[in-house]
Amino acid sequence: MEALTNALSNLADYIVLGLLGLEKSGLFATALHYFITTFILISVLVILVTYIMGIITNYLPMDKVRVYLEKNKKSGLGNIFASALGAITPFCSCSSIPLFVGMMQARIPLGIALSFLITSPLVNEIAIVLFWVSYGWKVTVIYIVSGILLGIFGGILLEKMGMAKYVAEWLQNMKVANNNTKQNKRKLIQRLPEIHKEAFDTLKKLVPYIFIGIAIGSFIHGYVPQSFFETYISDSNPFAVPIAVLLGIPLYIDAVGVLPVIETLVAKGVPLGTAIAFMMASIGLSLPEALLLKKVMQKKLIIAFFTTIGIGMIISGYVFNLIL
Repeated sequence: MEALTNALSNLADYIVLGLLGLEKSGLFATALHYFITTFILISVLVILVTYIMGIITNYLPMDKVRVYLEKNKKSGLGNIFASALGAITPFCSCSSIPLFVGMMQARIPLGIALSFLITSPLVNEIAIVLFWVSYGWKVTVIYIVSGILLGIFGGILLEKMGMAKYVAEWLQNMKVANNNTKQNKRKLIQRLPEIHKEAFDTLKKLVPYIFIGIAIGSFIHGYVPQSFFETYISDSNPFAVPIAVLLGIPLYIDAVGVLPVIETLVAKGVPLGTAIAFMMASIGLSLPEALLLKKVMQKKLIIAFFTTIGIGMIISGYVFNLIL
């Protein structure tokens, strides 16, 4: 991943500085550089994840998986499993959505699929290592546990609220992958045409929203100064945590990319818990993600999703500040 990111950064440097001749320190150059690297990276990840999920759903006996998860829905084990799966998958909020689509196609309960969708961007393996080095094991454990718990309880709560009926109609009407015995004997090359068709149909719906969302995030990244965030989420403001969450939502930063921002905020006197709440909002409730979710969820579900998880992040931020 780091090699791909560096390659894309070099490509963006060539386009922005070489071909267009823009000044590196310019606001437009900064925004454009961010857009090029992020749009290509997220597009590659979404394409990759969409095809991988297509292969998985084509091979796995999804009916048996669905039955197992539904059987354990009341006990919460299904949500725990999905949230743990999200914690070990290295996906951002946008690239997690194709897996969410695959789960919906397999008729896995919404709450369980949401537990994965919530936790996947929040808990990142590289971020775990960097947290450990920068802040020690205690902060790292709190970060991991809070991300998993937020996924588990967020998914359960949204399921209990009856949000399943507000999944996008096209997603509700998708045919469940038919994994009968005859199909299971086919080789991958024989399955590729249908996998490609399903993946391409999904990508056509998602890519325009990726473009719009990252364009907005790029503008904020290039034109909104960091001092703006430092001013409103300082230690002296009792409402710093909810403001930090609200300020984080318009951004699109992955768990690794946001860590230098966290270090800067903490160095400027922002409480660590408030900074972590800002991080969770920017990577787990970003505006680009909201635009993507608009294609797979109806408005009521998106509002409930953002409100529930946002409140959870605010509570987590205050708890972090008390503990740390």
